[in-house]
Amino acid sequence: MDLDSQSKVESKKMIWAGRVMSALPVLLLLFSGVMKLAQPAGMAEGFTHLGYPLSVAVPLGIVEIACTVLYIVPQTSVLGAILLTGYLGGATATHLRVEEAFFAPIAVGVLVWGGLFLRDARIRALIPLKK
Repeated sequence: MDLDSQSKVESKKMIWAGRVMSALPVLLLLFSGVMKLAQPAGMAEGFTHLGYPLSVAVPLGIVEIACTVLYIVPQTSVLGAILLTGYLGGATATHLRVEEAFFAPIAVGVLVWGGLFLRDARIRALIPLKK
């Protein structure tokens, strides 16, 4: 196997690893956004505990889903990742404010950027890691 074909195999593996890594935050964020739109029982208590009125659930759900869709589409994935970083930063701040564990939104953000790093050569060129 020559160097070019080996590089293509490694590149395909990296892209698929990135897709798999991106799938978890995408599923979590879409589920979270849909739940904000559906507003199941107990949603009001959760929002009250976080210090937000339930009236912000639908707008937050729309923003969450829209940012996630932007992240899924390859042409807008970088914009989606940037917007999701802001969204998850707000979630982190909210959990800090009510003195709850705040690592979950940070972990989701790491998966968002890690998955994008593996599946997008533009990000790898921007943030080169040395061997």
